[in-house]
Amino acid sequence: MPGVLAASVNLATESAEVRTIGPADADAIADAVEHAGYELVQLDAPKTDAVIARHRERKHLVIAALLSAPLSIPMLALPFGEHWMLPGWLQWLLATPVQFWLGARFYRSAWKALKARTGNMDLLVAIGTSAAYGLSTVLMLQQAEHAGHATGATMPLYFEASAAVITLVLLGKWLEARAKRQTTEAIQALQALRPATARIRRDSAEVEVAVESVRVGDEVIVLPGERIPVDGIVISGRSHNDESLISGESLPLPKQVDDKVTGGAMNLEGRLVLRTIAVGAQSALARIIRMVEDAQAKKAPIQRTVDRVSAIFVPVVIVIAFVTLLGWAALTGDWNQAILNAVAVLVIACPCALGLATPTAIMAGTGVAARAGILIRDAEALETTHSIRTIAFDKTGTLTEGRPQLVTWLADGGDRSEILAKAASLQAGSEHPLARAVQVAADIAGVQVDQASELRALPGRGISGAVAGDLLLLGNTRLMAESGIEIGPLADTARGFESDGLTVSWLAVNRPGSARVLGLFAFGDKPRPEAAEAVRALQDLGLRVVMLSGDNRGAAESIARAVGIPPRNVRAEVLPGDKAAHVIELAREGSVAMVGDGVNDAPALAAANVGFAMGSGTDVAMQVAGITLMRS
Repeated sequence: MPGVLAASVNLATESAEVRTIGPADADAIADAVEHAGYELVQLDAPKTDAVIARHRERKHLVIAALLSAPLSIPMLALPFGEHWMLPGWLQWLLATPVQFWLGARFYRSAWKALKARTGNMDLLVAIGTSAAYGLSTVLMLQQAEHAGHATGATMPLYFEASAAVITLVLLGKWLEARAKRQTTEAIQALQALRPATARIRRDSAEVEVAVESVRVGDEVIVLPGERIPVDGIVISGRSHNDESLISGESLPLPKQVDDKVTGGAMNLEGRLVLRTIAVGAQSALARIIRMVEDAQAKKAPIQRTVDRVSAIFVPVVIVIAFVTLLGWAALTGDWNQAILNAVAVLVIACPCALGLATPTAIMAGTGVAARAGILIRDAEALETTHSIRTIAFDKTGTLTEGRPQLVTWLADGGDRSEILAKAASLQAGSEHPLARAVQVAADIAGVQVDQASELRALPGRGISGAVAGDLLLLGNTRLMAESGIEIGPLADTARGFESDGLTVSWLAVNRPGSARVLGLFAFGDKPRPEAAEAVRALQDLGLRVVMLSGDNRGAAESIARAVGIPPRNVRAEVLPGDKAAHVIELAREGSVAMVGDGVNDAPALAAANVGFAMGSGTDVAMQVAGITLMRS
């Protein structure tokens, strides 16, 4: 079609995605789909109509299978001897409704395929079963003419072949429909978590409004036993939230002031007041649903290969069946046996497994994974995971809890409170884990935090800015070396901290001609309780586990030892831009998976064969990763 860039059809989800240049002409697309022999139902059609249609389809499949099975059972007893054989007229009477009533769907689908000048599985079923039914009818009439009656007692007929094939194909379609239903129910369960209304604070009064009316920044009140309508930050109250249907976390999570809550979670016992940070399509729940739906709609590489094979498979099978017919007839002169062998080729070659096995498996797998808190963004990531040989982990927030604490800070000849205040002024508003640790320590100490200016983030090094007229640097040893600042007498102390597994940051004043260190800050972060077990399980599978960290080697190796990663597999002091290069280097020895949570991990997640993002991490990391672990 003019203006159409690409079109993709997924048989398992019964959906099509069309990309166009400019606005899409829905009528033209509908005409093209119907000309190809299919019916188009737009996604914005009423959901109730779609649900009714699915229920009707499932009911028809169940009825068809239940009715065709007893019709076929007497015929399947034929191999046990002639005394089991039903009279020919009774076989015909049982087979006819199976062939033309329950099997009518195959004829309709085959006719549409022929009009579209293509082939499908139903065309093979229609041709094969019609040949068996037609041959049996002719033989029955011949017997009636020669014997004067239509008992069919002396010559076997083949009505059971057509009836059994239709029964089994209908059974397969019913099983397929059941798999689809179970998978779509996972998405429907997530969608049902969205409350229709929210209680917000307006002009000092609490009012209930449609959840679509809530805006970012609104204060939302959630009572015990209610589902949280939006993503937000707790500004008042304390409670526990049940997020089991969202993240897979089985235990209720404690929530207090400054904690983030997810829309769709159940508020259990306390009254919470939230400041809204995301609503509607931007919420975590909407993102989860969108990722699952996208994963089910996208095709794995193997499925794209299957599509190309299927396009030529049906006509090739028909040609082979025709050659089989002529070959057996020419060699044996037995047209009955020739027709049966040709029918066998047609029926056995039905490409239903080619067309449906991969997308149905992906659909079911992504649905089950979603219920366990594992979001698979695309089918390619799912297919690639089996070939992974190396798994590279970020340290902070991935192998560790990502909540470092300021263990201690030392001043180089000055006042400890003063350097803490300067560091907190530089870090005010930053979401970096170390910055949050400084902010917490400053709040506890009650120091005055000034407004910083000329702030500049230095990725993988630290931050610079002006506080009270002084140009300050706060960062790692690399930043001090690049700025030409001598560490001084605190160097030995810093090395001791690093050997103990602590992360060291330096605060320095960067005056021209008089740059010097003001003090150091030592941070500690604990490994996740489950990290060592996870690393050991991966190693037991024969995978190599590597750590990529921007931290100093002492801190990185300390965490590595705690979780069971050999020191030789630790890459320390790695800049964010260099993580991707390390991943590419590791990929030379086999497929690599990268696990991370931060903005600085995004390039490495994109460079890996498969990227795993932690659900507690940044949106950027989750957008580039193929798989997101919500339960983190």
